[in-house]
Amino acid sequence: MGSDLQRLRTEIASAIDGISPDDLARHTEGKWSIAEILEHLYLSYTGTVKGFERCMEQGKPLARKLVFSDFIKIFVVTKLGYFPGGRKSPKQAAPRATPAEEFLPNLSSAIAKLDETISRCEERLGKNERLLDHPILGPLTGDEWRKFHLVHGRHHLRQIRRLRQEPLAAAGVEYGGE
Repeated sequence: MGSDLQRLRTEIASAIDGISPDDLARHTEGKWSIAEILEHLYLSYTGTVKGFERCMEQGKPLARKLVFSDFIKIFVVTKLGYFPGGRKSPKQAAPRATPAEEFLPNLSSAIAKLDETISRCEERLGKNERLLDHPILGPLTGDEWRKFHLVHGRHHLRQIRRLRQEPLAAAGVEYGGE
């Protein structure tokens, strides 16, 4: 497995280690719960797999031509590692209130399948090819997709860690993480 996605798997496992049903339901008013964040991540992995499978079925990259504004967005996320907040999730990755027990056990294997599917597509269509469009960033290579998922996952893992610490903060316990 590529190092970016292996790091992502490790960081997710660490962030949700020992998570309780109460933790999963925790959320800030008007924001996603931890379960919804995890479902969003799961849907982003399975959705990307479907896109790469379409590339392989058609035997060609499905990415449009790169334009300058794409280059800037891709650079910020994949090279600088910055994920801007406040953006609405694409519809296909929005949480659907699926019970956590239906997707949570498959989260790690979804990341492994993501990496394996990207690798097969790169082998078939070219490692340096822009293979598939991201709905916001634009046309990405396989490595850029891996880096996107790492940066995107870390963005949401910060939210999860904050939410998991809320009861400690309310009880006056200081948290030195992040």
